[in-house]
Amino acid sequence: MSKIVTTGNIGKTVRSDCAVTLELTDSGGIDLQIESKVKVLYGKQIEELAREILAFYKIKNAILLIEDSGALPFVLAARLEAVIRKLINTDTEFLLPLLSQNQYHTAKDISRVTRLYLPGNSPSLMINAGIHHPNGIILDLEDAVAPDKKYEASFLVRNALRNLDFYGAERMVRINQIPRGLDDLDFIVPHNVNLILIPKCESAAQIHQVNERIEVLKTKHNINTSIWLMPIIESAMGVIKSFEIATAAYNIVALAIGLEDYTADIGAKRTAEGTESLFAQSQVVNACRAAGIQPIDSVFSDVSNMEALKNNVLQSKALGFEGMGCIHPRQIKVVHENFAPDSDEIEKAKQIIFAFREAIKKGLGVVSLGTKMIDAPIVKRAQQTIEKAIKSGKLNPNWEDEEHVC
Repeated sequence: MSKIVTTGNIGKTVRSDCAVTLELTDSGGIDLQIESKVKVLYGKQIEELAREILAFYKIKNAILLIEDSGALPFVLAARLEAVIRKLINTDTEFLLPLLSQNQYHTAKDISRVTRLYLPGNSPSLMINAGIHHPNGIILDLEDAVAPDKKYEASFLVRNALRNLDFYGAERMVRINQIPRGLDDLDFIVPHNVNLILIPKCESAAQIHQVNERIEVLKTKHNINTSIWLMPIIESAMGVIKSFEIATAAYNIVALAIGLEDYTADIGAKRTAEGTESLFAQSQVVNACRAAGIQPIDSVFSDVSNMEALKNNVLQSKALGFEGMGCIHPRQIKVVHENFAPDSDEIEKAKQIIFAFREAIKKGLGVVSLGTKMIDAPIVKRAQQTIEKAIKSGKLNPNWEDEEHVC
């Protein structure tokens, strides 16, 4: 086995990262070389952390080169641990203290209108993602990471879950396709993940495999909180089995659909009109509604066309979806604004609720608003509209008191 290994990224366009090259030697102590534009300011801290990690793994003789492009401590620690564990046989983890502001958990029914995908091996895209206020931040270990980088990305994602400020967003990780994704769970379940996305899911059996591994890890690490699952439907088989998947486990909170892979699987070209995927989208929405979980639509790939994104969101909303994925921060605001109820929807919902309550007070068996009859499903939909309006900030939680004052 080679005694020289490199992890990380380096180059003119690389930011907030580093490349770490380690050669184990038989003698000579630790030869540490640091190349960094900020060496004058941070060279001492970089050296101290590097030596601490080498000592932690009992490495006494080595040549270590750190080519730094502004890496934060959790990034440097991830890169160095990955290179060490490629060279020596150990499962021991070097962990920096858990960030205090990240010690929160999420509920099954929280809003998941937006979730921002971030490549799991690109720290520069992670660092300030939370300031854009997506409902969830997805650290992606699957399609966004090259095959030869997946192992080192696991350490970076693990450290990010512990040491990156998510600004209150739900901490999500998309693992690799099962069965490979089962190994990813060791890096995320014990380390502060809220929700796990399961790509290319095609059966309840895959959900059971994931949950079995999760339960083993939760027991081992004394974790008592729920870890939610969001399977992604990306194939014809997944669409056909969507209800089976949606009802496979208590901790499934949503199904997402991935239309790029789905259209490829059925041999269709993805179009702006979306007629080729209408069946699949409707199937997923119906499966989710029948199971009582959230239906989440696919990403919109044209990050420069906000008007097209708006139209896509409105179409998605009309189909019954509650949110969609984002691949660029600029998409988040547009998705939030257009999934939220508009002023006419909110006003109509208010009128329905008031009419329903007035009819109950009068003991009437029939409820009407104008010339239209109001039944229980219509009232339920109006209540859901009000809840969404409150969550999106378009309606004050005390709106009823305000209406009575007016």
